[in-house]
Amino acid sequence: MKKMLSLRNFLLLLVAVTLTYSCSDDDDGDIVLTNELNIVETAQAEDELSSLVSALTTADNSEGTDLVGTLSSDGPFTVFAPTNDAFTALLNQLDDFESLADFDTDEERAILTSILTYHVVAGVAASSSDLTNGMTVTTVQGEDLTVNIDGDVFIDDATEVDAQVVIADVAASNGIVHVIDKVLLPQAIIDALNGEDMPEENVSLVDIVVATEPLSLLEAAVIKADLVATLSSDGPFTVFAPTDDAFVALLDVLGNNYNSLDDFDTDEEIALLKNILLFHVIAAEVKSTDLAVGQVGTALENNSVEIIASGDTFVIGDASDTDANITGVDIMASNGVAHTIDKVLLPQAAIDFVVSLQLKTIVDTAVATDDLSLLVDALVQADAGLVETLNSTGPFTVFAPTNAAFAALLDTLGDDFNSLADFDTDEEKLLLTKVLTYHVVAGAAAFSTDLSNDQAIETVQGENITVILTDNGVEIMDSTETNANVTLADVAATNGVVHVIDKVILPQEVLDMLAAMSLKTIVEIAVETDDLSLLVDALGQADAGLVETLSGDGPFTVFAPTNDAFVALLNSLGEDYNSLADFDTEAEKSLLVTILTYHVVAGTAAFSTDLSNGQTIESFQGENVGINIKEDGTVHVEDATDENATVVIADVEASNGVVHVINKVLLPQAALDALH
Repeated sequence: MKKMLSLRNFLLLLVAVTLTYSCSDDDDGDIVLTNELNIVETAQAEDELSSLVSALTTADNSEGTDLVGTLSSDGPFTVFAPTNDAFTALLNQLDDFESLADFDTDEERAILTSILTYHVVAGVAASSSDLTNGMTVTTVQGEDLTVNIDGDVFIDDATEVDAQVVIADVAASNGIVHVIDKVLLPQAIIDALNGEDMPEENVSLVDIVVATEPLSLLEAAVIKADLVATLSSDGPFTVFAPTDDAFVALLDVLGNNYNSLDDFDTDEEIALLKNILLFHVIAAEVKSTDLAVGQVGTALENNSVEIIASGDTFVIGDASDTDANITGVDIMASNGVAHTIDKVLLPQAAIDFVVSLQLKTIVDTAVATDDLSLLVDALVQADAGLVETLNSTGPFTVFAPTNAAFAALLDTLGDDFNSLADFDTDEEKLLLTKVLTYHVVAGAAAFSTDLSNDQAIETVQGENITVILTDNGVEIMDSTETNANVTLADVAATNGVVHVIDKVILPQEVLDMLAAMSLKTIVEIAVETDDLSLLVDALGQADAGLVETLSGDGPFTVFAPTNDAFVALLNSLGEDYNSLADFDTEAEKSLLVTILTYHVVAGTAAFSTDLSNGQTIESFQGENVGINIKEDGTVHVEDATDENATVVIADVEASNGVVHVINKVLLPQAALDALH
């Protein structure tokens, strides 16, 4: 009859760390050093270790046991590997165990697991030169082995017969193997095979977790968070132990990136897992009869769980909105007590982590929000790396205009800007970049609670915005006369916060750029002004490139005669000049050029505020014009005649200068000489 043993007595924890060794076999069957195979692969490659491989895979048939995976991990490990004959000898000593396949229940496989882990030392690759006579090493199973060097190397277990190392120092990629001629047996197995139960005083909280099948994920978490030693220490402790279903529920909440505990693989995630587990531990023995309503401090510093009355029992409250139900009580251990619960308890740090998983970057938040699609289009159209910037670490505060806000801006800009795609020149893209960066504050995630009335905040563009707090909410003041309203505040992102606003806010720099962009050239102004049509005709008739010149960069100051001024000039010239078309000879066209260039000052845009009484200004023609300012502020322009021109419209700004409309055609001395 097979011996049925308690799983809790034997299935102990495996711990893995890192090192690199390897081994392989050569053509004659001897094991030789190589640098490719891990410990499991080394055993698989050796016929004489096939029973060891079979034992490992048999033990792994129990849920939650993965000896093959562990001994294939980074290590380092030292493994004392029994030969096939050693396993045969062990089976011959056991009643009803004719082969390793007879370990076919979880309890029997727990025996096998305990035996196998007694052959493994974790955290070191100990070669024969590292072994000394009388040396003791602690195995993964928990009990010690003793090294006996008496000519050859022997390993003392809990039996009276030592194992001899028959092949030493087989290097593997994750440790070292010493082949031995006997299966080592720990005292716990000997006691169990003799029908003795493990004394309760030797059963730690870790042993209970390991021995309880529905707590296999808790076991894995304890190992991953490196809390085995802590929960095996003297205590006393009270552990609220979440079941496997509770851990599965937590993983579901965390989303697709957390399918198992293996996905907690960064230092930050492992630290979080450790904190979650410590949140389940009370540094005192609290039995079910000791539970009382109130806050109880946990092993996670500065964090408490709440004991809450619920009918005739209690539930456990954490930082979430869902309490944990106690499903099993008073599981006693040598160093405390465990109560099983149906939920993983979460401290605030874990809640914050879960929330952060749901957050997107500022750009991803905008992309996912239909009413911010034009903001996304603008970021792309600006072609200034703003998408990459707002996807970076930050933190940033972004005031995000809605689609309607961008549509209103485009309407304001006129027919040249029907969509954001019309910002297609370098100058226009620069303008769009300055608009967008005026909506961004770098270096801070300023939530609404961080804002105060009349607070001035510097933007990435360089100018400030001002926060206005009203009874109706928060407004943002820019350089225009209309404030933006915050319509949706505090949209948290992984790299900052977004406040949605109903207006595209504009800095003064952008207003100045827009004003400059809306200006026309001097020639375009003349063409669009009915009372300057004869000036336009004169520029064309002169046929001297004056249209092209006055359409260039400038700057120019132009004194522009009205149509009546040109008619008066033609009348004064007599019957031979009934229209500007009568300037048709080369000499006459040259005369017309002389007259027209006398109305142009090159190299400056002289507004009325730049003019002074008695000032003389050299014209493009070469002769000077004089400035005469009357007491009433009227500006007159003196030419070579006895009659001054009066400025009837001053300071018509152009993109390449300024125009002053005058009521007389100015004549230089050269023109007077030619006419006479």
